[in-house]
Amino acid sequence: MKVKVSRRATFNAAHRLHNNSWTETKNKEIFGKCNNPYFHGHNYTLFTSVIGEVCKETGFVIDLGYLSSLINELIIDYLDHKNLNLEIIEFEDLNPTLENMLIVIYNRLRNKIDKKYYLEVKLFETENNFAEISDSA
Repeated sequence: MKVKVSRRATFNAAHRLHNNSWTETKNKEIFGKCNNPYFHGHNYTLFTSVIGEVCKETGFVIDLGYLSSLINELIIDYLDHKNLNLEIIEFEDLNPTLENMLIVIYNRLRNKIDKKYYLEVKLFETENNFAEISDSA
């Protein structure tokens, strides 16, 4: 039997949705106010879930303290209070949309979480807008 355990975390970051190969007019048309040249910010909420067998010795799927430290080290410390376009290497040539942010976060975590676990990540950009990714997707 597999069990899913989850950890919630929050961070704040600024970004500008912009495609450098488009004109300013097209960028404004597609991205609207999210194309503000002075950037804009969000209070992000991240849910990270690990799915696996419960260890008979510990009673854990995964030590949530360990998962919390990974999230803090790889995601929160990396993204919190940053301008994604200017300070985060992955977004040097990648538009920091909700979807692209989710993929970056997922990849950073997936590289450090044992492959015996399934990983699901959900990122809320606003109360109403979120994206999800998982190993099974």
